Amino acid sequence: MRRLPLSSAGLLLLLCPLLAPAQAVQRQEGRAFAADGGALLYRETHWLQGPPEALSRLVLYRCADGRAFARKWMTPQGSPQAPDFALEDGRDGYQEGVRGNGAARTVYVRATSDATPVSRALEVPSGAVVDAGFDAAVRRHWADLLEGQPVAFQFLLPSRHRLVPLKLQRTGALTWKGQPAQQLQMKLDAWFGFAVPAVTLIYASADQRLLQFTGTGNVRDQNGRYPQVRVEFPSPPVAAGAAELATARGQALVKTCDS
Repeated sequence: MRRLPLSSAGLLLLLCPLLAPAQAVQRQEGRAFAADGGALLYRETHWLQGPPEALSRLVLYRCADGRAFARKWMTPQGSPQAPDFALEDGRDGYQEGVRGNGAARTVYVRATSDATPVSRALEVPSGAVVDAGFDAAVRRHWADLLEGQPVAFQFLLPSRHRLVPLKLQRTGALTWKGQPAQQLQMKLDAWFGFAVPAVTLIYASADQRLLQFTGTGNVRDQNGRYPQVRVEFPSPPVAAGAAELATARGQALVKTCDS
């Protein structure tokens, strides 16, 4: 396993082109609640740019009071299911991400701001899913899922520098906050010596838009653990300006969500 220096400034320079202002930008808001008690844990603001097959995404994770504590960039890399991405948490300097060309990718993790990033070369096979690329996988296999067919794929866990087999399957139709929707479940398709709770996804029937995610969150709590969350996206994306996007891209990250 190889160790590479990687600064926040270097990440920014590397990833700035991913959200070019020449294309229309949309913004979507999400709220993450504790899965067991319903308390608001954090907010998510997503900026989306480009067509579905080449979608770029910038996410600010915000404290309950609106201050940003983490940021993620995502840019397509060949397949919309397996984008490059970079996540940085301003509270302790944690970083993780994937970058590369084609199937040959580099996965890296930095535990804290004063730690050396640990990277590993990894072959990402065709059809594999990286981070929010699961959304593209759902859309790609929507017809099969509605027919009750399970969809199997490899999912990348950056923190473990490995791919794990997952299975995605429709579990039924329902009404979510007044609109017709489909419920899906994503779970580990084998046993690897560690537990990965099943993820429940709810998508709008009309436009395959993600409405709710319930499962292990992708940002850690104050103790460095990944909590079980329910993330809701009640409203569709709205138009946003290039200036707003540029501000979000350079937004300073706070070191704590405490008042």
